[in-house]
Amino acid sequence: MTPLWIREADVAALLDMRSAITAVEQALAAQAAGTARDMVKTHVKWDGASTLHALGAAMPGDAIAGAKTWAHTEGGATPLLILFDAHSGALRAVIEAFALGQLRTGAVSGVATRHLAADDAAELAIIGTGRQALAQIAAAATVRRLRAVRVFSPTAAHRDALAARVRGVFGIDATAVESVAKAVGGAPIVTLVTRAREPLLSAVMLAPGAHVNAIGAITPERAELGADVLGRCAIVAADSVAAVRRLSREFRDHFGDSGNWRAVVPLHRVAAGAVRRERDTDVTLFKAMGIGLADVALGGAVLARARSAGRGVQLAHPQPVEIDWAGGSVDLE
Repeated sequence: MTPLWIREADVAALLDMRSAITAVEQALAAQAAGTARDMVKTHVKWDGASTLHALGAAMPGDAIAGAKTWAHTEGGATPLLILFDAHSGALRAVIEAFALGQLRTGAVSGVATRHLAADDAAELAIIGTGRQALAQIAAAATVRRLRAVRVFSPTAAHRDALAARVRGVFGIDATAVESVAKAVGGAPIVTLVTRAREPLLSAVMLAPGAHVNAIGAITPERAELGADVLGRCAIVAADSVAAVRRLSREFRDHFGDSGNWRAVVPLHRVAAGAVRRERDTDVTLFKAMGIGLADVALGGAVLARARSAGRGVQLAHPQPVEIDWAGGSVDLE
């Protein structure tokens, strides 16, 4: 197969949130069955806040393996997903992955919300109004019949703008509120998608049986959850337990080096039905760190649809060349 370069516009045209959630849920089921493997995320920092990330997965049942990488800087980021044939190693695609990343992050929390939120949950509190917020709302609205959304950001103009956009895009009643407590109070679903450096959610704010998606704090200098939140949770799930042990300050502070890390359930076990919410379950929590398995699953879906629709730019197959090892060598005689 000729490899493809797939642009952002193609990704947005070929994949919606419902199909993204389905693809991620199937990939998590494959992980639970041992037929898909996730590569633990790694990163390096420089200049204070700049980070280089890499994560990936192998899905041999779908004949794909791949990795996503990007440098997050004050000037922006350019994420790329590279897909290979899992059996031959041949290049299959390079996918511009900003839109894909939004879909992936939303889809993973959509899977968690589908399995861990109360069946009748109809209201969402969204804390944070950045680029990921609308995808998170779309994911919750895909798996639950939302009637209302409450929006909080420290910046009034930002929360007003997101509330207006929710009303326009989804036709759901959306209200901008002045505090985290007002947003969260009584809400059956709470999603945190911020760049907070200090905790902003406490256990007392949460309604009985609420489900929390904690999306924003994926590096050790960031935190969204108060110290008492994890202690209240009946179920704590994470897309990558290894990543939260290494990179989540909130989890490390709670569980420590000798804590009961077995209380943190991998999301693939939730998706496979091994861990279930009961009717009287109190607070549930999903912590997202980002998993390459979700990126690769969506990349595979995009690639299949791009080939079927005749989209994408064809690339030449990379060809190995012989190196002239003698060229430029020093004559020691």
